[in-house]
Amino acid sequence: MDCWWQLSLGLCIVTPVWAGDRLLNVCMKSKHHKQEPSPEDQLYEECIPWKDNACCTANTSWEAHLDVSLLYNFSLVHCGLMMPDCQKHFIQAVCFYECSPNLGPWIQQVGRLGWVAPRGQGERVLGAPLCREDCEQWWEDCHTSYTCRSNWHSGWDWSRGKSRCPARAPCRPFPDYFPTPADLCEKIWSNSFKASPEHRNSGLCLQKWFEPSQGNPNVAVARLFASPAPSWELSCALMAFSLLLLFLS
Repeated sequence: MDCWWQLSLGLCIVTPVWAGDRLLNVCMKSKHHKQEPSPEDQLYEECIPWKDNACCTANTSWEAHLDVSLLYNFSLVHCGLMMPDCQKHFIQAVCFYECSPNLGPWIQQVGRLGWVAPRGQGERVLGAPLCREDCEQWWEDCHTSYTCRSNWHSGWDWSRGKSRCPARAPCRPFPDYFPTPADLCEKIWSNSFKASPEHRNSGLCLQKWFEPSQGNPNVAVARLFASPAPSWELSCALMAFSLLLLFLS
């Protein structure tokens, strides 16, 4: 009987670690992502925070900074020049999406979601919780910039090879399409991000950009969300109860 107790305890302790680790330090199966994260000393400007461990290459990081990104031929200037502070947030968001190895708990297969992905993209991020300040500052800095769509994943005119506003889609200030910070964070890329009520450095939300010298705060957040501890605590309790009944019978 002692062996059974030791075996059950081992399963409860070891198996959750295996399950959780599969979601940590991983890259998406996508067109521009590396197969595994690794150091990249030459990342460009807003992508630099991930230089110690990145899912993107230096070339991808450079392309993320273009007005018409070569990554997906998407034009940030579809309604004229975007204000620099606003454009900076979008570049940071693209760097975060392409470079971060800490999005594992939110990676989903595209085919299971009924979502039409860009060519070559087999996985995407869904519901990654961005910190409250990230969404609010993004929204504030884009107040005076213009767009013509609230969902940038679909509905564009691609007849000239890059994203253009479709007919009868007027260019308006961002707040007309995104009345709140949550609308911007969640709607703009089909719920890739979720507006979290949690604050930066709480350990409960993701930062789309951080000071490289202060380390990557998203490592701990990914580990927290990857942990299957609550469900396994219940499983272990049920296993222990079953063994107790076996011992008493």
